[in-house]
Amino acid sequence: MTVRLPSPDGTTRAYTPRTEPLALTATGPLTSRTVFSAAHVVADPYADTTPDSPAAVDWDATLAFRRHLWSHGLGVAEAMDTAQRGMGLDWAGAAELIRRSSAEAKAVGGRIACGVGTDQLTGPATPAEIRAAYEEQLTVVEESGAQAVLMASRALAAAAHGPEDYLDLYGHLLRQAGEPVILHWLGPMFDPALDGYWGSSDLDAATETFLDLIAAHPDKVDGIKVSLLDARREVELRRRLPEGVRCYTGDDFHYPELIAGDEQGFSHALLGIFDPLGPLAAEAVRTLDTGDADGFRKTLDPTVALSRHLFQPPTRFYKTGVVFLAWLAGHQDHFAMVGGLQSARSLPHLARAYELADGLGLFPDPARAESRMRSLLTVYGVPQ
Repeated sequence: MTVRLPSPDGTTRAYTPRTEPLALTATGPLTSRTVFSAAHVVADPYADTTPDSPAAVDWDATLAFRRHLWSHGLGVAEAMDTAQRGMGLDWAGAAELIRRSSAEAKAVGGRIACGVGTDQLTGPATPAEIRAAYEEQLTVVEESGAQAVLMASRALAAAAHGPEDYLDLYGHLLRQAGEPVILHWLGPMFDPALDGYWGSSDLDAATETFLDLIAAHPDKVDGIKVSLLDARREVELRRRLPEGVRCYTGDDFHYPELIAGDEQGFSHALLGIFDPLGPLAAEAVRTLDTGDADGFRKTLDPTVALSRHLFQPPTRFYKTGVVFLAWLAGHQDHFAMVGGLQSARSLPHLARAYELADGLGLFPDPARAESRMRSLLTVYGVPQ
């Protein structure tokens, strides 16, 4: 039986869904790469909220999804942009998420790293206020027992006058950190307010500042997460890191080649696309663990079309597609998002996401995914 899917030109096309999911049999930990999935949050669909009110989170479903990721050997990158930090989830909600997820990680033996930012600041801030905001969040993460990810700050981007302001603030935070942290460089395609981060819109100049910071504190930097969607730049940066400092790719366009690596090294991973791809990504890395790089690429390369679709401009709205696929896959009972962000992508965009994900065999129950897709199409008035 076919499904009529809408196309961007206003027509519909027939699509025949697959009847069986992809068979995934490998189990056990991942050994050759450290892999984090940046995980989404599940909204409470019954909460009487508005886009401007604090997020209402379905904690049971949110934590269940994290257990799903841990069960496949993936780490969870918590309270980062995939969890809608600054796009529906405020600091109070993020702090609760960090505490709950960290406790769950301890209970099941899962690896977790949590985002540290300054999103409790709602307007222009002084350097002292930005430092205090970072310190508050770093304390919450470290007290929860999780690894810290120092995220880029909109407030710092707005207040900094040059590279020295970044070096001063980040140097202070690294000296304070109890354990090595992950530094996160998030490009403006993910958040336009971060343009010019590290003191310059010239990426070559910004890279030098970033490397200067790491070179001054190599014992306090576990690794860097690079989200610039520029594979060449990531490889060049990776090759210049001090010994022992890892590169976690955040490139949702080129992740197979960056994780596979070359004769001079490879990237680990901290990726939003590994939210919907979790089990398949884990399967691919286990293949790489055996030394079979070709098999790894054969498994993961076909997923890039879906990732590029979900992360197409405006890239920051990729979360909508991620949550949509979680609903189709049965990880939650509804397609609602904090901040009402389920409306951020068009029906043709979602239809193509369904088609690509189904073609990859990502849905554990293809019939359920088809039924849910049909229900959405009916709401939109698409004849079947």
